[in-house]
Amino acid sequence: MGDVLAGFHAAWEFESDSVLIRFERGIRTPKLLQALGERRIPHEAIAAVTLTPGKRGTVVLHAVPRPGADPLMEAAAGQLKDGCDPYRLVLPAERETLAEYYADELRARITQEDCGPPDRYLVAAPETPLQFKAYDGKASFDGKSVAFRWFWTGASSAKWKAGDQSFLVTDLSGVEWRSPEVFEGHLRLLRRETPLAQPTQADQDPAAVVFGLGYGPVHESLPFAAAVLAAVRASGPALIPGAPADTAPVARRDPADIAERIRHLGELHQAGLLTDEEFTTKKAELLAEL
Repeated sequence: MGDVLAGFHAAWEFESDSVLIRFERGIRTPKLLQALGERRIPHEAIAAVTLTPGKRGTVVLHAVPRPGADPLMEAAAGQLKDGCDPYRLVLPAERETLAEYYADELRARITQEDCGPPDRYLVAAPETPLQFKAYDGKASFDGKSVAFRWFWTGASSAKWKAGDQSFLVTDLSGVEWRSPEVFEGHLRLLRRETPLAQPTQADQDPAAVVFGLGYGPVHESLPFAAAVLAAVRASGPALIPGAPADTAPVARRDPADIAERIRHLGELHQAGLLTDEEFTTKKAELLAEL
């Protein structure tokens, strides 16, 4: 096709075998889209195409990705807000007819056989090396191994005792990413074989880093998780989506760790990210673990 359809924050270029999405770098563009820069989405990675009314005189063209086709969307696991979804193109309502034309063109190129999960990722993962600062440590990935370097101001005593960590991709079975925009956000590496089951709480798990206010933002931690996930899948069979990770019974925590988590809760509460009720409930849950 070769035509370009420009919307808010992005432009889609329609090619014979794919859609090339280029994201704007303006200050109004969500940081995740700026970080992605551009993405090529093969037609075989698209399960469906929709066109729906948007907010304030807009329409939304949405290319729905096939499950398991894109490591970014697999890592996100439905946690992205609509404005950060790289598969949505928001356009002025007066371009609805033009958008419908391109939606029909894309639909014509999608076959029924392409709707199931593929045996490999069809969309490229973010390029390495990648790194970001979490609340309790710095995470880095060079394409072959993931390293965690703990911060004395945030890491739990369990992580300090375990020491800084390095994990080969070949020793991992998957990645668990919980958005930093919710309470207890974290990035956890799932290991193929562990001598002991991984702790339930991410702040006690040396194979996880926890997020916090200003730490592990979506535009840094999600591309990181996607890149690791793609490398894991390329190295061998990954953890079956939806299968629970091995967990150990919840042990009583160190009082110092409890105090640190309550202090963190207070920061979220003061910033308006937790209501009075949520703060009280979570604080009570932590105190109950003493």
